[in-house]
Amino acid sequence: MPLTSVEREELLREIAGSTTEEPGALDRLGRDASHLVGAPEAAVSPADRADVVRLIRWARRHHRALVARSGGTSLDGESVAGKGSVVVDFSSWNRILELDTANRLVRVQPGVVNHDLHEALGAYGLQFPPNPGSWTQSTIGGNVATNASGPRSYRYGATRSWVRGAEVVAGTGEVLGLGGRTLKRSTGPDLLSLFIGSEGTLGLFTEIALAVTERPARRMGVAVPLPKEISLASVVLRLRRERSLGLSAVEYVDATCAAALAGIPGSRLPGAEATLLCEVESESESAEERQLEGLGALLRELGVPAEPLVYPDADRLWTLRGESGSALARKVGPTVREDIAVPPEALDELFTSIEQIARRLEVPVHTFGHLGEANLHPNFVVDPGNPVAESIRRSLYETTRRLGGTLSGEHGIGAVKAPYLELELGGPGIEALRGVKRVFDPDGILNPGKVYPVR
Repeated sequence: MPLTSVEREELLREIAGSTTEEPGALDRLGRDASHLVGAPEAAVSPADRADVVRLIRWARRHHRALVARSGGTSLDGESVAGKGSVVVDFSSWNRILELDTANRLVRVQPGVVNHDLHEALGAYGLQFPPNPGSWTQSTIGGNVATNASGPRSYRYGATRSWVRGAEVVAGTGEVLGLGGRTLKRSTGPDLLSLFIGSEGTLGLFTEIALAVTERPARRMGVAVPLPKEISLASVVLRLRRERSLGLSAVEYVDATCAAALAGIPGSRLPGAEATLLCEVESESESAEERQLEGLGALLRELGVPAEPLVYPDADRLWTLRGESGSALARKVGPTVREDIAVPPEALDELFTSIEQIARRLEVPVHTFGHLGEANLHPNFVVDPGNPVAESIRRSLYETTRRLGGTLSGEHGIGAVKAPYLELELGGPGIEALRGVKRVFDPDGILNPGKVYPVR
């Protein structure tokens, strides 16, 4: 319901930042990149940490839900604000607060855009490796809240591997300083880890400290067309053993996705066949040439005859690859875009199962994803609001679990996957999560309806 006059008066009096109830702004802030549409009553842009504390105390008094957002790129409804809720907009919290080059540490506000941080660190020869497909829009706060990944997680791991510390305002209104600047800690259960991937359901990030690392001297992207009948599991398992190639990303787009990307100006992709996309890191031009020759020879041995197409600027390839979902949607229409992962040896069976689900439900499917980590994004060509979408999801998740996999490789759970989480965690696991929620958010005001299945 709309804010009462008392709620509005208190909010305007206590919060130094801006507040809006303008319908156009709320329509924009109530959505993310999923098919879900929210209905928030107001949006607040806090001025500082004290504002966040006051906002949470206000929400507890009036039993108002708070939903944090910044880039709005989440794909499973993580930042969709439900009816009666208030959006906490961190998009203006976009400052790099500190860069400690000696200790390879950067401290940022949650609204810093991933790619902007990448560019800023480049001036110092450093990098923050996780690069989600939405890296030109997604923010560090959202990356941490969903434990986002990206192509380079093949070598460097997901966001979780790079978070050193965080300042968080819990749902109690208490400010928590989690983690620290040291390279290791052993101080009991790691509270910081609980908040990574928690999707704003336990607390709101106000600062985040990240480890960074040296940027390789050279990084090139490589695109290689794949034969139709090749075993992708065999390709992945072999590439994972070849450390001398300097691979930091191993990606895949099927023929339809490749054709959609080929239509983007400057893409250079041939677009007629399924394509392997890789990143090769090296310290010199001669080393890069040897690695490229080695990659080509290994692929020919595996039955991939085509010569690699080289992108001297790997970032250009990953920005292009990040357009896969939107380019595919322009080509085929709305899709149910999924995010599942299995052990690499189960990849071929997963591809087969995806095709079987599509045939059984009479829905076309096109797949891209992080092949090197066996993390796929099958896109079933049907409106996500269509009832058949639920049949697709349940079938896909049950198959993935049977193969020893997970419901989410990198996108998180949000509202879309919450009803299915028990397939992976079981009843006792769900109850443990609810117990954690009660400790940090006893009134249930933070992002309700996300992650935790409704009783």
